[in-house]
Amino acid sequence: MSDSPSVGFVSLGCPKAASDAELTLTCLRAEGYRIAPSYAAADLVIVNTCGFIDAAVTESLEAIGEALAENGKVIVTGCLGARARLVRTAHPKVLAVTGPHATEEVMRAVHRHLPPPHDPFAHLVPPQGVRLTPDHFAYLKISEGCNHACAFCVIPQLRGPLVSRPVGEVLEEAERLVNAGVKELLVISQDTSAYGVDAKYRTGFWGGRPIKTRLKELCATLSGFGVWVRLHYVYPYPAVDDLIPLMAESKILPYLDVPFQHASHRILTAMRRPAAAENMLKRIEDWRKSCPEITLRSTFITGFPGETEVEFQELLDFLQVAQLDRVGAFAYSPVEGAPANALPGLPPEDEREDRCRRLMEAQTDISAEKLARKIGAEMTVLVDAVDEEGVMARSKGDAPEVDGLVCVDDFFAAEPGDFLQVRIVDADAHDLYAEICESA
Repeated sequence: MSDSPSVGFVSLGCPKAASDAELTLTCLRAEGYRIAPSYAAADLVIVNTCGFIDAAVTESLEAIGEALAENGKVIVTGCLGARARLVRTAHPKVLAVTGPHATEEVMRAVHRHLPPPHDPFAHLVPPQGVRLTPDHFAYLKISEGCNHACAFCVIPQLRGPLVSRPVGEVLEEAERLVNAGVKELLVISQDTSAYGVDAKYRTGFWGGRPIKTRLKELCATLSGFGVWVRLHYVYPYPAVDDLIPLMAESKILPYLDVPFQHASHRILTAMRRPAAAENMLKRIEDWRKSCPEITLRSTFITGFPGETEVEFQELLDFLQVAQLDRVGAFAYSPVEGAPANALPGLPPEDEREDRCRRLMEAQTDISAEKLARKIGAEMTVLVDAVDEEGVMARSKGDAPEVDGLVCVDDFFAAEPGDFLQVRIVDADAHDLYAEICESA
């Protein structure tokens, strides 16, 4: 083992990039490579990059530069790798550059520059593979790529068109994760609600059972695994309405992450997004009628080319009516290759940032009011960590890393992955504070 070659790994970007990283790490371990904890301990370094916005490009290029300076042997993969010329211009000494979801290419590059040990130790790899997340939750990627052509986005250029994973393969991975102790599956893709469109919803098989390659059937099957199932990146197709009964029946978590991006009809049209904010408000109303417990998360862009103060106010008005539970926002940033770059009327950067700040201030008030209404309620939470102050957990309405926490101070009799029954005693704009229920 001590003579086995070692690979360092730096992973940037979103959960989809992390999922790619996990697959590559699993392949490395399966072939007997060690995963190095530092640049100095690595024979070479893989940098898994992000290239979604300019800030991410800068961060990725800096990470590549640091790896080269500290180690000298670097393979680049991930979304920025799709822009190989940019990477090689900035860092001509990298050993190889591959795009996203390119595990086979990455492994070929590793083999070329760091041959594997003669006898791979496959038994060192756990059945669930090598993962970057804690033991009690895992991301389950169900498809790759995207068929949309949003004006602000280059993801289809980087990751290609939609390719859905076979439903049996997805369920086999989910089963391995649950058997390994995972308590929460976070279903991800670039466009989760489009799962199976490219395959024309063909029937697959799992455990000898026929199952359509479609999100509703996938979720219904996952609900039988006895763990939390949370949906991310759900494009608001009409088919999403079919998922709400599963949430109302507690089969999957009553949580939807739907990136609305804006509320102005004209701006949504310019973005090449669905341009019917009024219909979305009606659907939100219907979702809440069918499943009163539902938590709605969304993201928005401020300062898109051509956005006026009047149209920004439409967005603020939408927030007040929609009363979303969780919101993320970012000021528009031009991305090389995005069609939006050709649109006129880009607001100044300080104005874009100011609108983002104003939007988040408005949402903070909404969030604080909605969380305050939970005071006195009892709920089940999933423990993420225990420190010197007590337990940090999440409710059904809180996804890891992007949403809030439920803090149980001065309680230490728990471990990550435990479920606790708590009573909410306080709240702020982001987090809830709780005590253990006496009956628990």
